[in-house]
Amino acid sequence: MSYKAKIYTLGCKVNQYESEAIAEELEKNGFEIVRGSECGADVCIINTCTVTAESDRKSRQMIRRLISSNPEAAVIVTGCYAQVSGDKIAQIKGVDYICGNKSKMICVQKAMELVKNKNEKAVCEVQDLEGAQFEDMSASHSERTRAYIKIEDGCENNCSYCIIPMARGKIRSKAPEKVLEEAKKLKDAGYHELVLTGIEVAAYGKDLQGGIDLGELMVALDQEVGFERISLGSLEPSMMRSSFVDKITALSGISHHFHLSLQSGCNKTLAGMKRKYNTEKVRQNVDYIRSAMPDATFTADIIVGFPGESVEDFNSTCEFIASLDLFDAHVFAYSKRKGTPASELPEQVSEEEKSGRSSVLTRLCKEKKSELLKKFATTVKCAPVLFETYEDGVLMGRLNNFIPVKVKSETDLSCSIRNVTIFGCTDEELLGEIAY
Repeated sequence: MSYKAKIYTLGCKVNQYESEAIAEELEKNGFEIVRGSECGADVCIINTCTVTAESDRKSRQMIRRLISSNPEAAVIVTGCYAQVSGDKIAQIKGVDYICGNKSKMICVQKAMELVKNKNEKAVCEVQDLEGAQFEDMSASHSERTRAYIKIEDGCENNCSYCIIPMARGKIRSKAPEKVLEEAKKLKDAGYHELVLTGIEVAAYGKDLQGGIDLGELMVALDQEVGFERISLGSLEPSMMRSSFVDKITALSGISHHFHLSLQSGCNKTLAGMKRKYNTEKVRQNVDYIRSAMPDATFTADIIVGFPGESVEDFNSTCEFIASLDLFDAHVFAYSKRKGTPASELPEQVSEEEKSGRSSVLTRLCKEKKSELLKKFATTVKCAPVLFETYEDGVLMGRLNNFIPVKVKSETDLSCSIRNVTIFGCTDEELLGEIAY
């Protein structure tokens, strides 16, 4: 008998990669994976997130909704929220099995067992992450034109606001030969862009013998696999030192876009967050990259309303962000996480104030994005675009520096790279036409 499985994913690109790895292993074991909005599955797996209190709420909401809409399905919960709050999930009636981040692939075995015999009550087998090894998994499929490889798990930065070290454990890296093997399969499958992702990508290799680091891994990928584009997940700004930049600048396929885990543009706030850099170091590194890659673009994660952040501190962040000429930013309101040092700090900022600051900074970032698009519309004449989607006669894709490009076309050219002549822009993208 053939069974159906549906996987729901909340949170980051790492979770998305892990969900795809679970899906592919389920397929190897005879399951049909239900994709899209359809459900009707025999087993539902929810891969949860816990980065904010809102993430916790959404995870609980997703679990309850699935149980309500699929009362006959076996329900498995995994991921970061499961790792730190497995006992709370076990209290939700209808959950069959809970595991954390040490052995996510066990979801496959449990799915095979539960479709034949559901549990009367939740079984919680969340394992301690102490001594955890990099879990062996791979994914050969991506929903988009770019493919992902999870090269690293865990984080040891211990920032004062962050619960992720508790949810993911210590740094552990995928063996370089396995990264190369997986990358070659993805290249052979027709993907044009490879994204290296992880919880703390910059820490890749710190736990491996032989001295390999992120820069050396990227060199090996460029030389031995040869993707048209190689991109990186979120990077701590201190990683972007000159030695690393010099190494990757020479690569033929490196993407000229960098996403910085910046968090604040105020030195006092950065110190309170226990970050490893200040604004002077960030500016120095960004300027160095721009000197090596004049068309480089930057996006960033920024937290507003950290405990003790005054109006003056917030204004300093706004001024710094504006001066960096970021292309875009993900703005988050600080979320108190139980068990983190910041949750015990005095001078907690009100929710109303955090919401107001988020709106101000988001508006500022949109204005900077519009300015940068106007600049690129006049400086970029013709450039290769990797097209991702085609709908209603419109192609959407991106330049090598992540700038979005919109092109009208009678032909579906998605999943291909074509030269595009740029003739204008909107507030959201460049406008162009195929350069035949």
